[in-house]
Parts: sequence; structure tokens; C-alpha cells
Amino acid sequence: MPKKFTQKVYNQLKRVPPGKVTTYKDLAVSLNSKAYRAVGVAMKNNPYAPSVPCHRVVKSDGILGGFSGKGGVRGKALFLKSEGIQIKDGKIVEFKKRRHRF
Repeated sequence: MPKKFTQKVYNQLKRVPPGKVTTYKDLAVSLNSKAYRAVGVAMKNNPYAPSVPCHRVVKSDGILGGFSGKGGVRGKALFLKSEGIQIKDGKIVEFKKRRHRF
């Protein structure tokens, strides 16, 4: 069973629709926290993917970041592309337009 903070992160992340991404920082701030790294750990340990879509979490500059799911970062890119998100040189194209804000 995930810790309370981790469960809050997962619940919040479920609000990010297909075709959008959010950042580790945005998730933390939406929970009134500065625990950006803890959000990253929650993503790394996410046992509920893809229903908790950790592939939709990227770095604050639009770079994909890591992915511990199937296929690693390439797998993350494939998930995002299947949702209509374009990626060029490891970065989300039109990141500001694709960014989900809570």
C-alpha cells in the first residue's frame, strides 16, 4: 500500500488527460509541497501504470525525463505519441500548449 503522500500524487496524476503532460514540480505544488523528488520516486515505484499515467510526467523544461516502465524512456515516448504528443530530440513539442496545470 502506498504512503499517504504517494497516494495523493497518484490521485492527482489521474486528473491529467490523455494528450497532456505535467511536471514533477507541478504535481508537488498542486499538493502544497516542495517534494519534487518524492514525486519522482512515486513515479518510479508506480504499481498502477497505466491507470496512473506516470508516462505523462516530464521535467519542467519539457524533456521526457526517466521512465521505469516497459521500454524505458523509449516506452514513455511511445505512450505519449499514442496520445497525440509529438516529441523531438527527447523534448515535448509545443510543451506550453501540452502542459496540464492544476
